[in-house]
Amino acid sequence: MNVVTLGHSLDSGRIQSINRVFKSAMSEQLGDKQHNPLPQQAKLYQTWAEGEVGICVSGNVMIDRTALGEPGNVVLDKHSDLTKFRHWADSARANNSRLWMQLNHPGKQIPAVLSPEPVAPSAISLGRGLEKSFNTPRAMTEAEIEQTIADFATSAKLAKETGFAGIQIHGAHGYLVSQFLSPRHNQRDDKWGGNSDNRMRFVLAVYSAIRAAVGDDFPIGIKLNSADFMKDGFDETESMAVLKALDSGGIDLIEISGGTYESPSMMGANKKAPVKASTAKREAYFLDYAEQARQHLNCVLVVTGGFRSSKAMNQALASGATDMIGLARPLSLMPDLAKQAVANDNFVIDVNNPTTGFKGLDAAAMLSITWYEAQLRRIGRGREPKYNLSGWYAVFDTFTRLGKFAFAKRRG
Repeated sequence: MNVVTLGHSLDSGRIQSINRVFKSAMSEQLGDKQHNPLPQQAKLYQTWAEGEVGICVSGNVMIDRTALGEPGNVVLDKHSDLTKFRHWADSARANNSRLWMQLNHPGKQIPAVLSPEPVAPSAISLGRGLEKSFNTPRAMTEAEIEQTIADFATSAKLAKETGFAGIQIHGAHGYLVSQFLSPRHNQRDDKWGGNSDNRMRFVLAVYSAIRAAVGDDFPIGIKLNSADFMKDGFDETESMAVLKALDSGGIDLIEISGGTYESPSMMGANKKAPVKASTAKREAYFLDYAEQARQHLNCVLVVTGGFRSSKAMNQALASGATDMIGLARPLSLMPDLAKQAVANDNFVIDVNNPTTGFKGLDAAAMLSITWYEAQLRRIGRGREPKYNLSGWYAVFDTFTRLGKFAFAKRRG
């Protein structure tokens, strides 16, 4: 039996990839005022395709233009300019790279400056100080739940029509799908809440509606938390049950992540739970969980978060715990990382810890996010990313682009 490495192609049911490199979603903030993709979006994904990324997943595309997670979000609905989406998809096909669209609804995770009253499974605010920047939501009616499910399906159908190669449901990081799954945030007493079977009803309904809309030949994936890492939150036992249900339903790919805005483990930033030595050695944050999941699932698995060397990536693939290696921030600094990592068994990249020198300003400007967004915009303008890019440049770039929204809290 051949040992799988980064350079091996993948041909599994509806999923094909030239290699095992999976570009995970990052917020690009490259939507225009009508929330269509800007030309820079197409250039950005063309660059990753030219760098031989096997599968690229877009930053979250919203299904409802009245529910934006961030000011520069792209929205795909019946009001969108589909020619701009076709151009985006057409631009990302170099080297047989495949562009998937990540679909999302933020639920309560809408900055207060964008929505006075967001909707969520239950009227429960975000905690840990975030209630100051995110308004308390209104509990969704059953009609709104059904409409949101239909909106996911509509956006998925349009994504297929405009040339995208697959769909990923964003079910992680505390957004709406994740909120329905969480006993902390979903305290409904109807069929959409209560026990774990009811709480997973929404995600299963979203998947089923998308499958009906795109047909049996189109790949569908999901990004799902291994756990929320919060007291009374979605835990690993429940997560595994959801994975099994989706796998049984025929989902093609599951990307494993973890955490929420309130406990952002997806950023490697849960300071109260330091990274274990074994995790640091293997680099991947969620590989242990993936090893457990692999025993029960038949679909393609992706582990994202922490990978920095081709050695660790190849070891993870060889273990069989994951079928693809999810990468995000490293690809914002090295768009041809896939090509280099496949060719060099000793490849290593590190990511930066940007700062202006003032911690308060860094936090206000969300520099740990906006610095990388600035790199994506550089690539979208046809420029090289800049590893030593000034933190002050990122602050200025964000302010110029977002104006009054620049220092409005967008993330936890």
